[in-house]
Amino acid sequence: MKAIYVAFVLCLVGHYSFSQQAASKIPATIVLVHGAWSDSTAWNAITPVLRDKGHTVINVNLPGHGADNTSPANISMRLYVDEVKKAIGNRTDIVLVGHSMAGVIISQVAEEIPAQVKELVYLAAFLPQDGQSLLSLAQNDKDAHLGKYLTVDKEHGLAIVSKEGITDAFLQDTPGNIVDFVIAHWKAEPLAPLATPVTLTNANFGSIRKAYIHTTEDHAVSYSAQIQMVKATPVKKTYTLHSSHTPFLSVPAKLADILLQESR
Repeated sequence: MKAIYVAFVLCLVGHYSFSQQAASKIPATIVLVHGAWSDSTAWNAITPVLRDKGHTVINVNLPGHGADNTSPANISMRLYVDEVKKAIGNRTDIVLVGHSMAGVIISQVAEEIPAQVKELVYLAAFLPQDGQSLLSLAQNDKDAHLGKYLTVDKEHGLAIVSKEGITDAFLQDTPGNIVDFVIAHWKAEPLAPLATPVTLTNANFGSIRKAYIHTTEDHAVSYSAQIQMVKATPVKKTYTLHSSHTPFLSVPAKLADILLQESR
């Protein structure tokens, strides 16, 4: 009888181990959301790597960014959140990745559709608590360089970064030809979403696994600010890239490797 019991346990362990290995090979659905002053092409060096491993990758282009010409007057945090939810559709087990400003967006998305989001990955991103906005978090970042390069166009509701600021705050370790391309396609950022606070609960947002990818040479969202946000909202896993605010341009292979680890 004891031998039968031992054999049964061994079968269970073996089945569990096999199931775990099989599960680790199941392709993920990865949704990538770009940050402010950017668009979905930011992920162009990353997307093929993830897809080559069998993952489904959805690059969200936020309204008013890239080729989308939605008027800044019509852009809101609600519009951003709804655009991401639209891209997700009825899919489940989503690995939702947000860069910079998109950390706020993906947090609100997860709050609203927690059953569909498996994990949140913050890339040099704003990680808010309930009631916080991007602006309230950014105002506490004393080590960022971005503020001195910003001007506000109140008439049109836009935040504008000088050409010098684009290079220093976002691209200081990026190859020159890529810098030229980014500057040529740069667009001003609508103001309204930046000041909009999120509504988050422990039951929804708080229940979802989170990872944070730090960027130590970041001049837009400083490394010190990133550390403080992670202390305020603990995450399950952290990674560190020695890069600027745009590792998808400066160290894409290293970033892709991290995203693949988080998509297992």
